[in-house]
Amino acid sequence: QVQVVESGGGLAQPGGSLRLSCAASGSISSFNAMGWFRQAPGKQRELVASITGGGTTNYANSVKGRFTISGDKSKNTVYLQMDSLKPEDTAVYYCRVGTRYMGSDYYWWGQGTQVTVSS
Repeated sequence: QVQVVESGGGLAQPGGSLRLSCAASGSISSFNAMGWFRQAPGKQRELVASITGGGTTNYANSVKGRFTISGDKSKNTVYLQMDSLKPEDTAVYYCRVGTRYMGSDYYWWGQGTQVTVSS
């Protein structure tokens, strides 16, 4: 059993910043992929940023240069620093963690945290 808990969402003004945190715990000792996704009303869930166990990062084009993903492997925690926020960043943000076991990939999702960017 794996638990994934996000925190740090809320309301920010355009141009402002928020920092999301995600902590994974449970029966898996380490994860080889952690990432943030978001889903706006009426839209599909999309990848925002991801980081591998080796530290390789990947970003959606829409957030490059504004968002930074980082992780603490010792704590199975991943962060998303969001700067220069825009109203179009408004969405529910979900953390996903993954691991590979016996040749198969397994993923777990958090419950989501609301991010609203509005003046």
